[in-house]
Amino acid sequence: MPINPAPTNTAPQSPVIRVALVDDQRLVRSGFTMLINSQPDLRVVCEAGNGTEAVAALNTTRADVVLMDVRMPGMDGIEATRRILEQGSGRAGSEQRTGPKIVVLTTFDLDEYALAAIQAGASGFLLKDAPPEELLEAIRTVYRGDAVIAPSTTRRLLDHVAPMLRRSSPAAGSNAESVKSLTVREREVFGLIARGLSNPEIAGSLYLSEATVKTHVGHILAKLQARDRVQAVLIAYETGVVHP
Repeated sequence: MPINPAPTNTAPQSPVIRVALVDDQRLVRSGFTMLINSQPDLRVVCEAGNGTEAVAALNTTRADVVLMDVRMPGMDGIEATRRILEQGSGRAGSEQRTGPKIVVLTTFDLDEYALAAIQAGASGFLLKDAPPEELLEAIRTVYRGDAVIAPSTTRRLLDHVAPMLRRSSPAAGSNAESVKSLTVREREVFGLIARGLSNPEIAGSLYLSEATVKTHVGHILAKLQARDRVQAVLIAYETGVVHP
């Protein structure tokens, strides 16, 4: 009589999201570390007190998401964001060849800082006094890459600066040509991305499967040469696809 093997749990485990903290205030870093490490799917892998330390640390430590203070002595969060992403994109064959996703944190609800951070390649921004659950969800959301984090805040920012973007962006001309290359369906999806909709929301709006939407989003990002959805939203405002 055959003996059946003991059942085993083969359910795949969710990956642990590796988080880096960059802030010049040690107490802030300690508080964020305690909060993040209390979650089973999140882990702080490195800390830095300024932008220079962050660039050096992330050259040797792999992180999926970086929480970056925007205003620090020496190298600020905007320049650090730019350098970290350049550093990541220069690693041919690396798992992190496009760099980590960066969420800029600020106590200053100042449009120019947030906009500069997004233009430097950040995937969004949050205020430091955001509720803990919003901070944790922002980490998970930006890691998944399936939605623009803090849509209302990012939308308010972009609505405010849209006229300036269309006047001053040196890339607006080339971006306009890239937008013209989108198919009719891709243009529809692009417009909904720009309004902050997630893949499931876009699927419901256009009566498509989520898999089809994901394929369209991938094609859109490739044609626009956008590293993520936030950069695509920036292009939508620069080129007038979305108006305030």
